[in-house]
Amino acid sequence: MTVASLMSGENGFSDLKIRKHLKQLNKPPLKSIKSPDGDVIDCIPITNQPAFSHPLLINHTVQMRPSLNPESVFSESKVSSKSKNQKKFDGIISQLWHVNGKCPVNTIPIRRTSKQDLYRASSIENFGMKNKKSIPKPKSYEPASVLTQNGHQHAIMYVEDGVFYGAKAKINVWKPNVEMPNEFSLAQIWVLGGNFNSDLNSIEAGWQVSPQLYGDNRTRLFTYWTSDAYQGTGCYNMLCAGFVQINRDIAMGGSISPLSNYGTSQYDITILIWKDPKEGHWWLQFGEKYIIGYWPASLFSYLSESASMIEWGGEVVNSQSEEGQHTTTQMGSGRFAQEGWGKASYFKNVQVVDGSNELRNPENLQVFTDQENCYNVKSGNGGSWGSHFYYGGPGRNPNCP
Repeated sequence: MTVASLMSGENGFSDLKIRKHLKQLNKPPLKSIKSPDGDVIDCIPITNQPAFSHPLLINHTVQMRPSLNPESVFSESKVSSKSKNQKKFDGIISQLWHVNGKCPVNTIPIRRTSKQDLYRASSIENFGMKNKKSIPKPKSYEPASVLTQNGHQHAIMYVEDGVFYGAKAKINVWKPNVEMPNEFSLAQIWVLGGNFNSDLNSIEAGWQVSPQLYGDNRTRLFTYWTSDAYQGTGCYNMLCAGFVQINRDIAMGGSISPLSNYGTSQYDITILIWKDPKEGHWWLQFGEKYIIGYWPASLFSYLSESASMIEWGGEVVNSQSEEGQHTTTQMGSGRFAQEGWGKASYFKNVQVVDGSNELRNPENLQVFTDQENCYNVKSGNGGSWGSHFYYGGPGRNPNCP
């Protein structure tokens, strides 16, 4: 279907619906910043962000800081991010829009949604939402044939059947090749509660390459949440009401740089998700100093108490061609796990948050992959990396036709 046909009203994309949805998403900014990558970052007053159109959050009072941080390293600078050297975190990883300005105090940066962003979606109603088959099921709750046919493939490390209050990892950052516009490649943490049917609760964060969502092949920071197994609730980033942002330096969906290169420089980002033991909200920290915001506890059923499973790893969409060939979309660096440092992508310092609000090494870690000839995973433990794993692969190859 062409953009012209979409604009004429086919598939529910009427100009009126487009304008209405853009008005819901793009709040009036106090300031706008043009990023070198083509994004427009709008600086929106904290109290006017999309979250507060959610029925459960209409009278919500913004919590400007968590009551407790599991690392016990907390200062005002973590929230306000007043450091002059904005690149001095996570191996100098930053966001590209920073070079052209920053958002004022008491505002948050939101990537502006364009008409073209909506036209690329399958429908306005599904814009910014994951396919409900996108969760890895390590116990093989479904036959392997179903797992591969649903189009999502994973290579992960996980811990299950526990009581968890958060998770953390350092995630190696790459720019995997994505073959088809409707496919993506990502690396993330999943914080899960409930079962895999209709009532799964999931909080997710990491990096992704998603041409359909963003209109390019850049590596971008992202978040996701759902309270009903991706059926009708939740979304990426700030594309629906839910996540409450407090930080003025980091834009969800904004591109990040620099990226790792094969055999040379390696970069990683630190992601920490944890449950505030006092207020009950699930907080997100990026790097060692940027506390981004939180998912209010009221959004969830199971996660209003705790998580029962944590997953770390990669995910790709394999749409398969008419000939039935596997996609060439890469996971991680596009190299298999056994290639190791500087070649394969990694997660290191994998940790969970326990009931005492302390970070600890997970017990009974396991690994899972849907098709190890396409993408695989190799775990390790010890040294400065703690619990860690390499993962990824090229997709289609002689052993993965």
